[in-house]
Amino acid sequence: MTEQKTAKPASGFRKWTQEHLGLWQFIKFNVLSNISTITRLVCTWVGMAIFINALGLTSPFHFLIFDYTSAGSNGLGGFITFLIAEVLAQVVNFFVQMKWVFESSADFSKAAPKFAVLAVIIVVVNLILPGHVTAFCESTWGLDAGLAGTVASVVNTLLAVIVSFPLLKFWITPDDSQKSKKAAK
Repeated sequence: MTEQKTAKPASGFRKWTQEHLGLWQFIKFNVLSNISTITRLVCTWVGMAIFINALGLTSPFHFLIFDYTSAGSNGLGGFITFLIAEVLAQVVNFFVQMKWVFESSADFSKAAPKFAVLAVIIVVVNLILPGHVTAFCESTWGLDAGLAGTVASVVNTLLAVIVSFPLLKFWITPDDSQKSKKAAK
């Protein structure tokens, strides 16, 4: 004789996360985004060691909006390091957000190109916006360069979250299985 297990109603933390799914996803989105940040940092350290220290690829480099010509930019090696670190961080971020944050069953072939567009937009904005915010903070509010740079970083981060979270949740990685369940009812 086999016993049938009946599903226990959710209690405590699990119940809260089910009742506040959007908020729980937003919390996970912010916390788990650090996995891509760690990926970016590790890739940057490895890239610096390989492309700048070992190979000495420090000749000035400029292409479109990418300007690695100033002292301390590390030239071509800095650009290659940035490019590899950013691409790998975004790949990691895509899978983390899709599978762990939104637990989405969205079609990969449809979601990945959308995420790539979002990632490119965020990278370009992250390259362009800080200079303008820093200049505004210094000239308008009289902030020193360090504090103005901090404000620019906060603005970049907030903008990325405000844009990324809803686009990921509703456009890039919507859970198609949830739509199917609702349609069946």
